[in-house]
Amino acid sequence: MAPTRLPPPAPPLTHRPGRSGALRRQPAREPSARTYARSLPVVPVRARGLTIEGADGRRYLDCLSGGGALALGHNHPVVLEAIRAVLDSGAPLQVPDLATPVQEAFADELFATLPRGLADSARIRFCGPTAAEAMADAFRLVRAATGRYGLHVLADGGVGTTGCPIGDVRGDAPLPAGLVVEPVLGDAVMPLPDERLRRLRDISAARAVPLVADETWTGAGRTGAFWAVEHSGVVPDVMVLSRAIGGSLPLAVIVHRDDLGARPRHRDATAAFQGNQLAMAAGTATLRHIRENGLDRRAAVLGARMLERLRRLAREHECVADVRGKGLMIGIEVTDPEAGSEPFGSSASSEPSAFSEFSEPSVSGPGAGPASGADVPASGRRTPSAGALAEAVRRECLRRGLIVGLSDRRPPVIRLLPPLTLTDEQAEAVLDRLSDAVAAASRTVRRHPAP
Repeated sequence: MAPTRLPPPAPPLTHRPGRSGALRRQPAREPSARTYARSLPVVPVRARGLTIEGADGRRYLDCLSGGGALALGHNHPVVLEAIRAVLDSGAPLQVPDLATPVQEAFADELFATLPRGLADSARIRFCGPTAAEAMADAFRLVRAATGRYGLHVLADGGVGTTGCPIGDVRGDAPLPAGLVVEPVLGDAVMPLPDERLRRLRDISAARAVPLVADETWTGAGRTGAFWAVEHSGVVPDVMVLSRAIGGSLPLAVIVHRDDLGARPRHRDATAAFQGNQLAMAAGTATLRHIRENGLDRRAAVLGARMLERLRRLAREHECVADVRGKGLMIGIEVTDPEAGSEPFGSSASSEPSAFSEFSEPSVSGPGAGPASGADVPASGRRTPSAGALAEAVRRECLRRGLIVGLSDRRPPVIRLLPPLTLTDEQAEAVLDRLSDAVAAASRTVRRHPAP
């Protein structure tokens, strides 16, 4: 592979925007909803790889990675070079989903990475730039192909169900138009067991129900395989792809078996942003770099090493209920040990159903509800809630220069989504800071229990 041409160093900042001023003005300009901007008081001004520099001059290790969209980290040279090439070429930056050299290059690279059994008969559809739009397109596709309407979604209340009516298939209800699965439930970072996914594939195939794999969180090497379905050997009928495939820019597509697209589909004449050339160029560079450098395999090795150390951390701190994940998609479930909260999925329903094979462990159960307030253990003494503990861990991480994600669910899960370019030394630094943060948060909540 030809050596990468590094971009020139960024010029020094001639004006450092006031950190306190930007953060002070933000509440007056944005709604009071829970957002990362409110929980991470950082004003980013420069970034490279794993590192973000704030307006106050502090540097942070970013293990949020744009919610997993930055597979190669911030401003990777191959991505910047691909973007510059399009800008310098004079090509249109935005067109409908027309055939262009940039689009063709992206499709070629994407097809080179698809699971065997799908690439040979696959068709690609460029959607709006978000995962929600891609999922809506996938729903329209399977409904048109099957003539059925209801959908069964094994997801975690995230993008897989956004804005779409979901049929709860039970008893003698008709077959759904499609079965949607996340190989790793994104918000909870809960891997679907390989054998279970293979069983779902067999059932859906036997009943002519298209299997839709939502790889929004898991695609492009994140889980230690290029696509998470490859861990189980499952070949889905439809794949929904977003986040990392745009190389840090918004891009979403669906890939499906050719026979599913036989019926014509109405396209909204006003639909926009289906042909963003910068995103396709950045995506091509990202997919190629991951494939040529085996970053998916690297994620599997490094992720296993990180999980092993984090499980040692769990044995040392009772507030860590579970550590799980695949590759560099890692979740740390936080609990209040005195409140006796249960791990995710521990309260699965046993209700019989003709479609029990499609059932997923319930996300409800002990502790379900807003992550706030305090839990009351059997002793009757009020203790900090799991949500408060998780917030404390994130806060202590930030004090140590580490940015992590935190699910807005019960029980709360701290998410690590570092770039696939993570080095051994960087991984150790991340784990050192996280370990210190967990210990500090545990001491803090013990000293200051809930009133």
